[in-house]
Amino acid sequence: MTLEKILIVGRQPTTQQIARLFAKTLYAADEVDDLWELLESVEPNLLVFDAGIARADILQTLQTLHQKGLCQPVLIFGPLNDPDLESFLSEYKWAQCVENAENTDQVGRAVSRLLQTEEEPFADSRFFMEDCPSSVSIVGKSKAMMQTLRMVRLVAQSNCNPVLIVGETGTGKELAARAVHILRNGARQKFVAINCAALTANLLESELFGHTKGSFTSADREKTGLLELADGGTVFLDEISEMPLDLQAKLLRVLQERRFRKVGGLEEIECKATLIASSNRNLLQEVENGRFRRDLYYRLCVCPIPLAPLRAESRKEDILLLAEYFIQTSTICPEKKGKIKGLTSMAAEMLTRYHWPGNVRELKNVIERAILLEAGDRIGTTNLLLNPALAFEMDQAEDNANSLRIKDFSLEKAEKELVKKALDEAGWQKSRAASLLGITRATLYAKVKQYNLQEPEKKPQPVL
Repeated sequence: MTLEKILIVGRQPTTQQIARLFAKTLYAADEVDDLWELLESVEPNLLVFDAGIARADILQTLQTLHQKGLCQPVLIFGPLNDPDLESFLSEYKWAQCVENAENTDQVGRAVSRLLQTEEEPFADSRFFMEDCPSSVSIVGKSKAMMQTLRMVRLVAQSNCNPVLIVGETGTGKELAARAVHILRNGARQKFVAINCAALTANLLESELFGHTKGSFTSADREKTGLLELADGGTVFLDEISEMPLDLQAKLLRVLQERRFRKVGGLEEIECKATLIASSNRNLLQEVENGRFRRDLYYRLCVCPIPLAPLRAESRKEDILLLAEYFIQTSTICPEKKGKIKGLTSMAAEMLTRYHWPGNVRELKNVIERAILLEAGDRIGTTNLLLNPALAFEMDQAEDNANSLRIKDFSLEKAEKELVKKALDEAGWQKSRAASLLGITRATLYAKVKQYNLQEPEKKPQPVL
């Protein structure tokens, strides 16, 4: 399981190494006092306290979070050693303790319980093929997905290493990588992902290989790289086409010799992990343009796994299946869960005719916008904003015929009105307004600031 953002409170390097296995992006606050500003700006999926933070400080923080209505999932590393904290955790299930933080299986189970991924699995066979691993939600029963899952299974059952997954942005390349990982290694082995486009060349090299203390200016301690942390599991290199050429050469050496050195280190470390790379670009074209090494391309391209775009004829039948899946599993508006039954026939036709440049990711966003805006029990065409920058309004002609014309009406304007309406209805009590909108209070504060919303002045009451 990989979360988008984890925020750690504390300075212990071991905690950061463990948390990095479960996070795409990791943030850190040295002390509890530094937590609150980061909590509002980062909006993490999980908050982690390391064993070095005083238990009394953790209890006070949890109580403050509870008082503010922020039931932020919290994981505490190390023994509790505080009866009041133990009592709090027994009452509120959004915070849990893991005494042995070095046991990654135990940490993974605790994270799953906090996010309810194990307790409430979604396993409706209508959405998945029989070949699909049960722990990976690859929705689709089209010919294209049948071929993709066949390739996933063939590659996973072989010794193919590295593995290359190709497809446009939003087609589900990371899900395919996880399926290969689970089918090959099982759920107990580590899956660590890194986005090659998100880091500078130096940071990316340090993340992959690790570094020794003093190897560069800010290297104040030794760091274990992802290739070593993954051990016998999987390292997923997302958007490998964005990797700098000099680092591509170092990666090629790892693939050929299965050994590497830390930055500034002399010791050879064995690479036991399966390396899975993905690209949304045509790598052969990148080779011809001099942006990707030819030898690395041919080393990666052993048995590539392709993912077809949603607009492809061989995958179009998955569009409505995906839409129904997102309606049933969306958490954007918890109070609407189970109330929206599906799409109107015109809305379904509208989705199947659209070309989906953003693929599955775009479809999910469209459905979640529609859920946010829909007041009835079925999503209609009015709330399917396929282009967020534009909406349409009906213009009555003199002969009572309806005609569509584009107006200067954006999703941003609709969102501003929705936020303002929720604030007015809640009497400008931000916790209640955030609950009505199904967002965190930190997100609501950001929206209020973004749209420069001002609370109406209250009329002075006469003094009796």
